[in-house]
Amino acid sequence: MSAAREDILAKIKGSQSLDQAIREKAYAAIPRRYRQAGTLDRKGRLALFEERLCDYGATVYHCAADRIAEAVAKAISVRGRRRLATPESVPKGWLPENFDFVPGDRLTYEELDGCDGVLTGCAAAIAVTGTIVLEHSPGQGHRRLTLIPDYHLCVVLENQVVETVPEAMRTIASSSSPITTISGPSATSDIEMTRVKGVHGPRCFDVILVQE
Repeated sequence: MSAAREDILAKIKGSQSLDQAIREKAYAAIPRRYRQAGTLDRKGRLALFEERLCDYGATVYHCAADRIAEAVAKAISVRGRRRLATPESVPKGWLPENFDFVPGDRLTYEELDGCDGVLTGCAAAIAVTGTIVLEHSPGQGHRRLTLIPDYHLCVVLENQVVETVPEAMRTIASSSSPITTISGPSATSDIEMTRVKGVHGPRCFDVILVQE
């Protein structure tokens, strides 16, 4: 074992043996000179969020709280999708008739790949980065549910949209679930700068922004 590796492992072991109060004090002492909160008003925050999503190639739909099913039907019809997986506890009022919604948390990878897409809610959304935050609790599904299908339709309530990343992290600070952040459709570029969508997640991504 190299000396560098031994040094790193010793530091990790030493940090784990510290008293909880000491660790919390050390964490609190970390300087945080970055912006902690947003400055935009509600209208500006929502406009910035939508602008970022559109920059990424996502489509944004707007609806009232009692019209979510209609917006879902419109979004998936535009995409030509008929059969979507959903997480457990997704509100029944979100699901329009004449489409096939399949409970997805127990589907195999192959079965998920055979669905036209997935419909979920979210834990928070970040305007400045155009990011959706999932904590994979009921209503948001297991991580594989939002990584395997080709299309992701996410319902975001206006009061879930914050301006900055620190605000979003404080929103989910008490969560013990895995966290996934999504900024538009999955895309990557190779050394030739050829942009390819759908490599690490859904190739198509839409958001329904629900007015309060």
